Amino acid sequence: MSNEQKPAATAESTLADIVSHAKEYGFVFPSSEIYDGLAAVYDYGPNGVELKNNLKQLWWRAMTQLNQNVVGIDAAIFMHPLTWKASGHVDGFSDPMIDNLDSKKRYRADVLLEEKAAEYENAGDQVRADALLAEMGRLLTAEDLAGVKQLILEEKILCPVSKTGNWTDVRQFNLMFSTQVGAVADDSSKIYLRPETAQGIFVNFLNVQKSARQKVPFGIAQIGKAFRNEIVARQFIFRMREFEQMEMQFFVRPGTEGEWYQTWKETRRRWHEALGLPADKLRFHDHDKLAHYAKAAVDIEFEFPFGFKEIEGIHSRSDFDLTQHQNLSRKKQQYFDNDLNPETGKPYGNYVPYVVETSVGADRLFLATLCQAYQEETITEGEGEKQQTKTRKLLRLHPAVAPIKAAIFPLVKKDGLPDKANEIYNSLRHDFRLVVEEKDSIGTRYTRQDLIGTPFCIAVDHQTLEDNTVTVRHRDSREQTRMPIAELRSYIGEAVSFSRIFEKL
Repeated sequence: MSNEQKPAATAESTLADIVSHAKEYGFVFPSSEIYDGLAAVYDYGPNGVELKNNLKQLWWRAMTQLNQNVVGIDAAIFMHPLTWKASGHVDGFSDPMIDNLDSKKRYRADVLLEEKAAEYENAGDQVRADALLAEMGRLLTAEDLAGVKQLILEEKILCPVSKTGNWTDVRQFNLMFSTQVGAVADDSSKIYLRPETAQGIFVNFLNVQKSARQKVPFGIAQIGKAFRNEIVARQFIFRMREFEQMEMQFFVRPGTEGEWYQTWKETRRRWHEALGLPADKLRFHDHDKLAHYAKAAVDIEFEFPFGFKEIEGIHSRSDFDLTQHQNLSRKKQQYFDNDLNPETGKPYGNYVPYVVETSVGADRLFLATLCQAYQEETITEGEGEKQQTKTRKLLRLHPAVAPIKAAIFPLVKKDGLPDKANEIYNSLRHDFRLVVEEKDSIGTRYTRQDLIGTPFCIAVDHQTLEDNTVTVRHRDSREQTRMPIAELRSYIGEAVSFSRIFEKL
């Protein structure tokens, strides 16, 4: 048996293929589908939740286990409403929206322009694409919404539904979901579902610094849900109204933020490559529009089937967040630095630390991983007259994040083979996520496991009863190895360990 050609490029796989695969094989379902679903909300199925949890655990351990100066936190979703006043979300957390008068559809004005720039880029006109993005950034920074509309008209951007350019004025739309707390529903009881997880870190800065006995520079990591009433929520799980963030805020001495920004920028890109996202499908995209407090901002973008899009942002945020909370709460958010300043010979003393942020979307990382893993290849099976060529679909997931590490197949449903398969399962289930499958031919069972990304299949046959050996079939190469049952734990454990990813960092 052989692979006659390389797997098809992920970019050639349509998003529709991936969405269909995700549903059929238990990765992602439309939320409340029996009621026709809820737009831009999704549920993770049995294999999806395992993959997502593995990705989150990989990120968490890379942050808190590999770095002595990064610790974790799990802040509440509900926060005092003044939190969002201090952070600027109440007054300024908005997207520019525009409606088409003919289709009655609403769009994000910046997304329309970004997609136009992507058209120029795909056509080979990078200069025109860059110029358009730069002009959009200038207009948005100046809050010139009339100028944004004029740019849309000049670019002859049409509504995808009505095919007309009959646009309304551009308006700002606040993205926060609000609700009430307590028995009386009035403005005094209004609170918000958090639109980001970072503020839970900032308001706990001193609590964590003191209790974890950390000294600057140090980081606080968090994984949690966030909620945004997105105007344009589409492209499957890429842009959702309920999503999960994996953020780390790194607190540094003022003046050192540039060095740390570059360090984390490179560190985070290496992490994505170690996970299995190819270097040629990753790129840095520097922000054209910076927040007034930001010193630098860059996105790590992955080439999805629908183009290069952000999966992680790295931002140099200065001391804006802690200072804002200090001013509004009237509680000092300062750190006393005992280290000696070589210029003065005295301790650096009290200051509000600067922050370098890394923020990756768990759902976007999940989608990037799924898009990269979803592949097709042409293979030949059999020999001589029985040789046949066919197309094989599979998920080439890194074994460390695969939902199921190994599937155990008794060759037949009799002669004690199922009992032996279950014996092997029980001996390994404390260490790995496993399944035992008896239904269908062994070839069909191999195919099913390929489609969910299981790296190893263990065949239990009559020889197993004689000498306690099994045949281990490898997902990617389809090669088969005979080995003693006693070696399975170390053999599988070596391949699926997070160490295989960490050693590449």
